[in-house]
Amino acid sequence: MALTIDKNRCPQNHRCPLLKVCPVGAISQNGFGLPVIDDEKCIECGKCTRYCGMQAVYKK
Repeated sequence: MALTIDKNRCPQNHRCPLLKVCPVGAISQNGFGLPVIDDEKCIECGKCTRYCGMQAVYKK
């Protein structure tokens, strides 16, 4: 099951700290927009769900 980011929980007003947390570089962000998780790269290690202060990352 893939992970996604809830646009209603993510403030989208800063550089997402999860970009540095992901060990495989599966998270990208355009400017301060909603970060995106690449299903092809994601290994579902769970780091992004643990480190997201807004609890915006969940399984879809």
